[in-house]
Amino acid sequence: MNQAVSTPLPTITLSIEDEWSWPLPPFAHAQSMSPMPAGALPCRVESAGGVTFEGELVEFDIARERMRVRVGRDGDPLWLPFSRTRRLTVLKPWTQARQAPGAPTERLPAAAQERDYTAELSAGGQMAGRTIGHVRQRSGWFLFAPADGGHAVLRQFIPTATCTGVALGKSFEETAAERWVATPEQMLAAAQAQQKAEIRPLGESLRELGMVTQQELDRTVRAQSQSDNNQPLGEALVSAGLITGADLQTALAYKMGYPVVDLLRFPVDAKAVQRFSPAVMHEHRALPLMQDGNRLFVAVDSLGSVATLKSLQSVAGLELVPVIAPRGRLSVALAGHIKTSDVWASNMTAY
Repeated sequence: MNQAVSTPLPTITLSIEDEWSWPLPPFAHAQSMSPMPAGALPCRVESAGGVTFEGELVEFDIARERMRVRVGRDGDPLWLPFSRTRRLTVLKPWTQARQAPGAPTERLPAAAQERDYTAELSAGGQMAGRTIGHVRQRSGWFLFAPADGGHAVLRQFIPTATCTGVALGKSFEETAAERWVATPEQMLAAAQAQQKAEIRPLGESLRELGMVTQQELDRTVRAQSQSDNNQPLGEALVSAGLITGADLQTALAYKMGYPVVDLLRFPVDAKAVQRFSPAVMHEHRALPLMQDGNRLFVAVDSLGSVATLKSLQSVAGLELVPVIAPRGRLSVALAGHIKTSDVWASNMTAY
């Protein structure tokens, strides 16, 4: 009887350099960033000795922790180890590509996600800057400096070879989120405060929700004053791409005094969710959050949905108290709770 001869499979060696690519910025819809341009890129290098110079980044070798930079139009590219570099900045702005039809539009403006950072240098001293998120890898910190009014970023890299750590401050979004309802106790307090709430200016509402910065508001108002366009502020911000139509609906409800709930943090009560059928939640875009006595707090995403809740009072058998949630976050929450509350769906065989 002949024994089968085992032929070893060929060994496939994957190059780290072939696998590696510059990290995407960690903010909403980063996957839609435009493709990386080919060829050398203009850059600014801050050396470990404190000297700053500009040139062209010809190659970025993450595996060997070095970069190849050309200084001067006719100069030869030179290898520069990460250990001799404090910070690299690619000076060509990196923009978002056009969104595909039907792609999600709910996002917070990039400017709302900006934050200060401070880098502690191994040789002593600090470097500071602003970034829209960060990505930490073994070789260093990849940062994204805001550019072009928040519509683009400049890629930055700070190597661990010359930096002991990077401290990040709070983003405008995180500071604003502290005003959002995140606990049942805050929900009850917000409902009580709503009875005495005054109507806020729209710009103030957008800023408090973390949807625009004061600089963006000032720039939009200034542009309006310099043109003959009598477009309302909210529509002007949508036209400029600073907010979406869904953002505007959320801000208009907040302006009228409705509490805004953070569905990423709020502990939704499963018993409250069962007050509505999946069909009702889907049709009316309404998610029950909690019950307090005879009151059922329900998250919706627009003032139009607030009016619809009146027709559902008899369905719930309770007084419905509307609160506002950003459209994108409500969509995600509804999808999760409709699935888990659908008895038929949970007993279907998966094919």
